[in-house]
Amino acid sequence: MKNTLTLLYVAFFVVAYSAAQNKTFTVKYINTPIKVDGTLDETPWNSAEPAKDFWQYFPSDDRQAKQQAIIKMLFDDKTLYVGIKVNSSGKDYVIPSLRRDFRAGGSDNITLMFDTFNDGNNAFLFGTNSYGVLREALVSGGGTNLRGFDTSWDTKWIGESKVYDGYYIAEWAIPLSAFKYKEGETKWRFNSYHFDTQDNERNTWMNIPQNQFIFNLAYMGDMIFEKPLGKSKSPISLIPYINTGSFKDFENNTSETPFKVGGDAKFTIGNSLNLDVTFNPDFSQVEVDQQVTNLTRFSIALPERRQFFVENSDLFGDFGDNRDSRTFFSRRIGIAEDVDGNTIENDIIAGARLSGKLNNNFRVGLLNIQTEEDELNEIAATNNTVLALQHKLFSRSNLSFLFINKQATKDYDFLNDDDDEDDNNTYNRVIGLDYNLASRDNTWTGKYFIHKSFSPNLNDNDYSLGHSTQYNSRFFNARLSNVYVGEDFNSELGFVRRTDIFKAVLDLELNFWPKKGSFNRHSLSFLPIVILSPNGLNGGVTDRLNVLRWQSNFKNQAQLSARIAHRYTFLFDRDFDPTSTDDALALPLGSKYDYTDFQVEYQSDMRKKLFYTLETSYGDFYNGTKFSFEGQFRYRVQPYFFASAQVNYDQIDLPNPFPDASIWLIGPRFDVTFNKKIFWTTFVQYSNQRDNLGVNARLQWRFKPLSDLFIVYNDNYFVNEFSPRSRSLALKLTYWLSI
Repeated sequence: MKNTLTLLYVAFFVVAYSAAQNKTFTVKYINTPIKVDGTLDETPWNSAEPAKDFWQYFPSDDRQAKQQAIIKMLFDDKTLYVGIKVNSSGKDYVIPSLRRDFRAGGSDNITLMFDTFNDGNNAFLFGTNSYGVLREALVSGGGTNLRGFDTSWDTKWIGESKVYDGYYIAEWAIPLSAFKYKEGETKWRFNSYHFDTQDNERNTWMNIPQNQFIFNLAYMGDMIFEKPLGKSKSPISLIPYINTGSFKDFENNTSETPFKVGGDAKFTIGNSLNLDVTFNPDFSQVEVDQQVTNLTRFSIALPERRQFFVENSDLFGDFGDNRDSRTFFSRRIGIAEDVDGNTIENDIIAGARLSGKLNNNFRVGLLNIQTEEDELNEIAATNNTVLALQHKLFSRSNLSFLFINKQATKDYDFLNDDDDEDDNNTYNRVIGLDYNLASRDNTWTGKYFIHKSFSPNLNDNDYSLGHSTQYNSRFFNARLSNVYVGEDFNSELGFVRRTDIFKAVLDLELNFWPKKGSFNRHSLSFLPIVILSPNGLNGGVTDRLNVLRWQSNFKNQAQLSARIAHRYTFLFDRDFDPTSTDDALALPLGSKYDYTDFQVEYQSDMRKKLFYTLETSYGDFYNGTKFSFEGQFRYRVQPYFFASAQVNYDQIDLPNPFPDASIWLIGPRFDVTFNKKIFWTTFVQYSNQRDNLGVNARLQWRFKPLSDLFIVYNDNYFVNEFSPRSRSLALKLTYWLSI
């Protein structure tokens, strides 16, 4: 009898799971206008077919959600209407801010994803919370990593929410022109997830195993349109701006009061291609970069925040290896080095970008940007061209081609050094081929690439190639990857940490899922990394890292982890001072170091008003020791005030005659959202490693959809002598005009 019941239970679960993995619902066509007010009282909503029966994703993924959501959709020739009812056990919602594009984690919200080309690789994402605050994003790379989740994208749409006893209602109107899709299409892939802080649930419409990201695009159902979608008549969008203000450079005793005029234009070609044009762009309103303490020998890549480069950015930027050989990195455009080697802004004159789908299987991207000359700093006027082609293979994989050309548009004496035939920077070109693997259920993923650069007088060892294959299951994950970067490989529009390396990585992880108790998951991982320099000293190992890590996730969303790391470093290329102390004795070229350190990290429950992460480590550091502490603290007075602070401290003790250092990085931030249109952010950053105290204050008034007035104040001081370094005040007005 017991065996029979067990078999019946298994059969029931298999049938239920199978049904969950083949969900569909119909989107009805209407002629009746819908008023977006958060009530769903129009007659067409009564007959709309619901998407329902959500599954838990957290704390378990094998049962129906306790607090269900019901989603209905309607459409006409121009608009997709969405009506959502989200059940809850009370009104104690967590709403940290009224700012658009809020972070989903640690708050109450619901999110919808639309895979309009049914390729399992890209999706448009829209979300809201119970207060009607909106967010939108682009998901790329199949939703297999956080790099593929980009909230910098903006589009025009409207939504309202209302709170009732035991639930809240959200109602949206999204113009079909906000999507890209094939004319005549009758089906999009779809999924939704919602976070419920009161019942500590994260739920998904499609059943997604916890070993996958909640926004993974392998697990989606179908939304069936009652009639084929017509041609989307997207308006032409003109986005002019005016920027003025004042700037004072105290170091060089210079000042200016710039006045700039420029703007962007957006065109839709067909239903699925974007043409973006920019003239004299200005990025003064872009959020300031968060500083980091760098104790390594290599530069750090900071994320792209400029709106012009955002949409379809994965099409251009996902070539090569993200850490060691990223062949195209858009932040290289618009910056350059002056004659003293300092990084400065290099003005963009104009640019155009064509990107999108030619059909369901073929994507194209073409980028062309012209930058301005600065002969005083020996910076050439340069044309930057990038061509990217991507073709879908099998269920979710693709093959991509890349061509990059960076070329000076004039002859400059400073680009040609007669005394050194290798010093010729008139052009740089790269071609590349990438294969991205993604199985139907995302159990197998991978990347395989080969790239070649072309630069004057550099034609040996100018390749970069690599592979990465990953297996991802509920109880066991494994990744094997290799990267080779030739000594002469040169991608001036990319981010290449170092050349002349061969890197091998093996990453193994075991997962344990307790049935009872306070823990949701335990994981044990082992990560060995070896880096060789084929043409360096002795052609041997330059770096070796072995990491053993234990992580535990609590059912209340807290996390605890501990790791031990053993490193070997051979300084094969230059002397190195890890403290970055002026005039200090550096560790000498050719020296070797074996060192081990220990680290513990704790992250608290994100749902609490005070949320924090604490991390500390201690151990050997080259030929000395290092103690580090990092704390991140966040506190909310919802929904109007949000404060956070980052505190980093590193105490480095090296034996005489090498330097010691106490390195501080402190960054408090205050975010006030007066309402859904007016926001004020102040970000203070203190770094004695950079000898800088910076204050960035930004007031934003969104007086119309995607039209803003910004007032931005920047102030920077030297830390050691506490004297002013630079100061600026900028006023920028942007207006989104649709024709």
